[in-house]
Amino acid sequence: MRVEIWSDIACPWCYIGKARFTKGLAEFAHRDEVEVVFRSFELDPGGAKGVTAPVVEMLAKKYGRTLDEARGMEEHVAASARAEGLTYRTEGRDHGNTFDIHRLLHLAAARGRQEELLDLAYLANFGEERSVFDPEVLIALAVEAGLDEAEARAVLADGAAYADEVRADEREAAELGANAVPFFVLDRRYGISGGQPAEVFTRALEQAWAGREVEEPAGTAEACEPDGACAVPRA
Repeated sequence: MRVEIWSDIACPWCYIGKARFTKGLAEFAHRDEVEVVFRSFELDPGGAKGVTAPVVEMLAKKYGRTLDEARGMEEHVAASARAEGLTYRTEGRDHGNTFDIHRLLHLAAARGRQEELLDLAYLANFGEERSVFDPEVLIALAVEAGLDEAEARAVLADGAAYADEVRADEREAAELGANAVPFFVLDRRYGISGGQPAEVFTRALEQAWAGREVEEPAGTAEACEPDGACAVPRA
């Protein structure tokens, strides 16, 4: 069985959703026969390369909230992340264009190190005092993931490298009707949107394996939408 996951490094619910999916997969009897592929999805594809803004300020502007209210929104997400055993810092994070990160992730996929780089990028973005929008940080993460430094630098220096692969993923997401991320597709037959609980993923895997139609998950799971908006309390 193949599971494809559309996500963005800038999406907190993708970070949380991946952790929940991993837990759900661990409970699936045929987990060793599941291939997981990560696909590209940009929350801010129109954002200028190299231009960043503090996440709290971005949230306040997007939702029309005060900075204190935006911090409260971040604390809600942080609580969900920490409940999954994830590190999440609510201050000092940047938000920006993630296209270069996705290009490097495609290089990592070609070298068999995609999930390693993805996990390191999530941790750097949400849990560490390292900005994934700094090219030198990206190079360091690529090396930590097992990629060749010279090759990673060459990809970042060539804006066309793996650009077509990123755009192809994004076109597929649109064709499949993905209107929020994370978006999970099981064997190109069933789709699940949002950071669902681990047990929902386990049940969906079991149903897909058995060839039955996957039930719609109960309730609405938190997700991030194509305009960059993420499901967090507004009050």
